Amino acid sequence: MEIKLSFSADNPPLAAIAAAEVAGIAVSIDSSLPSGSLPTFLFSSGLELHGINVLLRYIGRTASISDFYGRDAFESGQIDEWLEYAPVLASGAEFEGACNYIDGYLLARTFLVGHSLSIADITIWSGLAGNGQRWESCRKSKKFPNLVRWFNSISVEYDAVLNKITSTYVGKRGLGKPIAAKAKGKEQQFVDHQTKNANGDVSDKGKGGSRPTFEVDLPGAEVGNVRLRFAPEPSGYLHIGHSKAALLNQYFAQRYKGQVIVRFDDTNPAKESNEFVDSLLKDIETLGIKYETVTYTSDYFPKLMEMSEKLISEGKAYVDDTPREQMQKERMDGIESRCRNNSPEENMKLWKEMIAGSERGLQCCIRGKLDMQDPNKSLRDPVYYRCNPIPHHRIGSKYKVYPTYDFACPFVDAIEGITHALRSSEYHDRNAQYYRIQEDMGVRKVEIYEFSRLNMVYTLLSKRKLLWFVQNGKVDGWDDPRFPTVQGIVRRGLKIEALIQFILEQGASKNLNLMEWDKLWTINKKIIDPVCPRHTAVIEEGHVLLTLIDGPEKPFVRIIPRHKKYEGAGEKATTYTRQIWIERVDAESISVDEGITLMDWGNAIVKEIQKDEHGNILRLTGILHLEGSVKTTKLKLTWLPETTELVNLSLMEFDYLITKKKLEEGEDFLDVLNPCTKKVTAALGDANMRNLQRGEILQLERKGYFICDVPFVRPSKPIVLFAIPDGRQQTVSK
Repeated sequence: MEIKLSFSADNPPLAAIAAAEVAGIAVSIDSSLPSGSLPTFLFSSGLELHGINVLLRYIGRTASISDFYGRDAFESGQIDEWLEYAPVLASGAEFEGACNYIDGYLLARTFLVGHSLSIADITIWSGLAGNGQRWESCRKSKKFPNLVRWFNSISVEYDAVLNKITSTYVGKRGLGKPIAAKAKGKEQQFVDHQTKNANGDVSDKGKGGSRPTFEVDLPGAEVGNVRLRFAPEPSGYLHIGHSKAALLNQYFAQRYKGQVIVRFDDTNPAKESNEFVDSLLKDIETLGIKYETVTYTSDYFPKLMEMSEKLISEGKAYVDDTPREQMQKERMDGIESRCRNNSPEENMKLWKEMIAGSERGLQCCIRGKLDMQDPNKSLRDPVYYRCNPIPHHRIGSKYKVYPTYDFACPFVDAIEGITHALRSSEYHDRNAQYYRIQEDMGVRKVEIYEFSRLNMVYTLLSKRKLLWFVQNGKVDGWDDPRFPTVQGIVRRGLKIEALIQFILEQGASKNLNLMEWDKLWTINKKIIDPVCPRHTAVIEEGHVLLTLIDGPEKPFVRIIPRHKKYEGAGEKATTYTRQIWIERVDAESISVDEGITLMDWGNAIVKEIQKDEHGNILRLTGILHLEGSVKTTKLKLTWLPETTELVNLSLMEFDYLITKKKLEEGEDFLDVLNPCTKKVTAALGDANMRNLQRGEILQLERKGYFICDVPFVRPSKPIVLFAIPDGRQQTVSK
């Protein structure tokens, strides 16, 4: 079937032309339609399709390219969202804001939707290319490294096709030479399996291309031969510090075309549970970590026991019944235990007692025979095994002995084929121990790569301390929005894209950093602001009724955008009435005969202010002045109609759990607890908020950003909205 693409010469549908070319769909071009006409497909059968998005969807569905319109209904829906978003690129005032949003979105992605080129990529690419010199300036500014990297990769892949189109419909310069997007300092953005050479071209070491220049390398890593592990202990929920380790593992696995596995380090039954296993898997999924498989250290308990017996028989380990406090003192002082030179036979006999969990066995532990005089005290005969009669959450009471992390980790890393073990720099002094244990075991050496631990101001990351808040009812659980857990900060309104960008900006640096939360929330604001819908709320306490004498006799409704600059946010119904509610603080700022602007309505003039004997404002009276200019008024006020359709809101603001930026060594966190960490404000909201879903992010005009935690259920139960910090943190306790 022959297809003719018709459009007006002053507004060529660049996205449709480019998509058809890329998809290999032959269309003839007719630019003779009158100005303002919708682009149209004319089929030889006489049928027609009209409108840019309709044409794009048709191309997407009929293209021979796999998954060009998504591989399933969900991805098709995501593509539709991008088609609706694309027009913002044509708005001069919003162009750079849109570039910033897409740049953040592409931080951890190669394509806009899924894992292959789609109609969404072509549409956004065309929107950028269609801006000609303005986009060229942005490319050169280096402000949008992820967006430029993505744009360049598409430009290179479809160079001939896209250059021809831009030369014809945008300008004779075409795309020009791809501009490399360089990361800043140690920062290295996710680029999936691709990196760029100095010219910005895609290059792949594994395919014979030139050697890419990496900002940070894994020592001895080979493309296609890297295997990493993220190994949390199932004794708590994943927090922001753990997320750095998880994301760096995925980052290096993607760069080197390798694998990452999740391994639960479940060697301490006293602290661990299946609840934590489930929550950690949920958190890992939330972070977008793509792992090959899930394993458990407990899977290797039989082999670990065999290895401990091997080391005992070889004289490289011994059973020690020295009391724990005395043992710790002897290690600090470099004093050898009296049990150190026990015979292998005697050690094996006591080991059997440990396995049985007998009274004698409970007095003992296994220690590695390393070097009690080494300046590095981690090498002074560390403990390998301890008795513990508490049942294990996976395997019950099968064992009475459990390996320590220091013993199990180097063994399991080697057995599972891990090539590089990423560890935070707090383990630095134990690296020598790790290598020595692997040497004594006779297993393959695993390369350790260190990165700095992520520390946040006013924040506790110790599981033990966080557990105290949970057990003592200071928070509502591990997903409390005041907690630094992944579930907590996501519940408070943080987008995962912001967390990824924040963490990768630090790269794999080994420098110890105390990071500000404000920086993270500022990144988050840049992601949510361009797309989140706007709603209206009025603080309930002291709210004042304003009567407009010449207001509408009967209430009427207008349908307006939920976001004036983003069509994808949808629409809302606004009711206009003679009597409206405004906030007390606004009412107190108004003078008689003063002109004010009622947002989304127009100007009004306040003619009368009634107060009680204490000077409190009771009510206001005014007249509409819709012909007035909003530029002439000082006060731009939010308002709500006086109707029964308004909803009750509970606005919650949160503060830090402690009052000190950083605890000093030995300082007790109980001494710096914040006495007030939550503030609740009652408010009224517009009726459209009845449709909010849990987890939906919105902006309340003149109040800030919020996330819906409890949606509308019934009029008597308020909608609960959590305030999302915007990078200008104000404590609620002051």
